[in-house]
Amino acid sequence: MDVGAVLIRLKANTQAEVEAWQQEIQQRKVEAIQTLQAEGVTVESWFQLELNGDHYLLAYMRAKDIAYAQQVARNSRFEIDQVHRQFKQHWEQVIPAQLLVDLENNEEC
Repeated sequence: MDVGAVLIRLKANTQAEVEAWQQEIQQRKVEAIQTLQAEGVTVESWFQLELNGDHYLLAYMRAKDIAYAQQVARNSRFEIDQVHRQFKQHWEQVIPAQLLVDLENNEEC
């Protein structure tokens, strides 16, 4: 299982676009989950944060093979993936994160 994360610096004044993207994904959650299934992704989480006045997204993914998942996403014909590709025009910089520790508890709490 692959694990990955990136920090994405957003272009200035894109809060409205972030909110519209978030709402679109939430409203079309069933379709978004179908894309994850096609990509072999088990977890995809998105966070928003602000550092020194700049706005960022933090994306986390757990997949069978992240490179494969990214390839499938690039070639996807799902309409929801088109929405995501359009949203990427509001990204200024993608900063890869280095995995240091990955713990998983498969027991029920």
